[in-house]
Amino acid sequence: MAAPAACTRFSDNYDIKEELGKGAFSIVKRCVQKSTGLEFAAKIINTKKLTSRDFQKLEREARICRKLQHPNIVRLHDSIQEENYHYLVFDLVTGGELFEDIVAREFYSEADASHCIQQILESVNHCHQNGVVHRDLKPENLLLASKAKGAAVKLADFGLAIEVSGDQLAWFGFAGTPGYLSPEVLKKEPYGKSVDIWACGVILYILLVGYPPFWDEDQHRLYSQIKAGAYDYPSPEWDTVTPDAKNLINQMLTVNPHKRITASEALKHPWICQRERVASVVHRQETVDCLKKFNARRKLKVAILTTMLATRNFSSKSMITKKGEGSQVKESTDSSTTIEDDDVREDKKGGVDRSSTVIAKDPEARRQEIIKITEQLIEAINNGDFDAYTKICDPHLTAFEPEALGNLVEGMDFHKFYFENVLGKNCKAINTTILNPHVHLLGEDAACIAYVRLTQYIDKQGHAHTHQSEETRVWHKRDNKWQNVHFHRSTATNISGASPFFFNPK
Repeated sequence: MAAPAACTRFSDNYDIKEELGKGAFSIVKRCVQKSTGLEFAAKIINTKKLTSRDFQKLEREARICRKLQHPNIVRLHDSIQEENYHYLVFDLVTGGELFEDIVAREFYSEADASHCIQQILESVNHCHQNGVVHRDLKPENLLLASKAKGAAVKLADFGLAIEVSGDQLAWFGFAGTPGYLSPEVLKKEPYGKSVDIWACGVILYILLVGYPPFWDEDQHRLYSQIKAGAYDYPSPEWDTVTPDAKNLINQMLTVNPHKRITASEALKHPWICQRERVASVVHRQETVDCLKKFNARRKLKVAILTTMLATRNFSSKSMITKKGEGSQVKESTDSSTTIEDDDVREDKKGGVDRSSTVIAKDPEARRQEIIKITEQLIEAINNGDFDAYTKICDPHLTAFEPEALGNLVEGMDFHKFYFENVLGKNCKAINTTILNPHVHLLGEDAACIAYVRLTQYIDKQGHAHTHQSEETRVWHKRDNKWQNVHFHRSTATNISGASPFFFNPK
């Protein structure tokens, strides 16, 4: 692996090609190494926009990736720091997601599932031997090196990975993806390498039947299931799975992390190392059918968020992957599901102060929070207060609204015109009522609200007007502050009078 040279510029060594994916503070592009002609994926981070903590996380990710060299891990080949940009040069993996490949196969058996989890365990074992805990093992981070039959499974995305010493257990923060979080993380107990094995157990369960062992639309109920280790093997789909496969799952999904199997032990399990003798080779069509539905649900979540944000993403540490012709790059995790709160402090006695560790608020409380911030935004509009409006909105706010004539507008300039020239100048009084608000919680730090907006106002001639419009707003919480990142508004229905949304009666 090439060591980054202080005087080297990225453009001296690589030719940049087409874009493969995009995040809030980074972009991933295909690149070609000039000296060899080899293709790589370059993650280009705009460091001007990063906080000091973001810098620390970036350095941690690069440091971790540099010391991991394994055929089942997406490899970091180069790390180049320039004045305003940091370049991480990774393997270009072109096979797409493992789970997507499985449903495209003509044949898939329990033995195939054994081979898949073996490669995943090999990558995890290498991480653990090098003092690294991945913390975000899930299908989105399991890629294939190429589209060739039998291509190697590659573990990607070390954005949440941490370094540990030996079998050290400590509270490293609340991080991961809800369905794959271990009981000890949810209980806010010290944890270590075994959290990755729990996630492997969840993945293996899905590989065998096409659906997860823990599932509930309500996150609190989901967490209760996980903490209790409440899963089973329902008929008829599990009737055809061998006892050895179930035994391995049971050892992985052991609630007590001290009794949970390790990666090296799992690799020695008969169902893994003796699969030709132990694992069934019968085609599992029902598993493939269920896995198609499971994949569709995962993709739908991403598609909804992508559409709402019109190519914007929720956080600097995550990116939604875009598929090109025969290529796919995973920069980081799907921000609609991944949670991270590692802002924890050691107290003077060496214990952990968990006061700043945020577990999901009660869903209803969060819904009310979204309704309240939406009302505050509308109040800023009614008052013609552009300063208050900009504090509540993301600077790159995207919007579809009638005034934009069907076009997607981005940024604040389009809205600023109405604040400076229309709002407050033609009306004596404005009153807005939000009717039938529906809040959809999208992970811990994102939400969407849809509602009917009923507006009453008195024009300068003393005439009363009322109209209604349908609105949808997407909110993202960053640095503990909600910001409106996208909205969509219908053409207003005039109940009395005639006016556009920005109250410019004639």
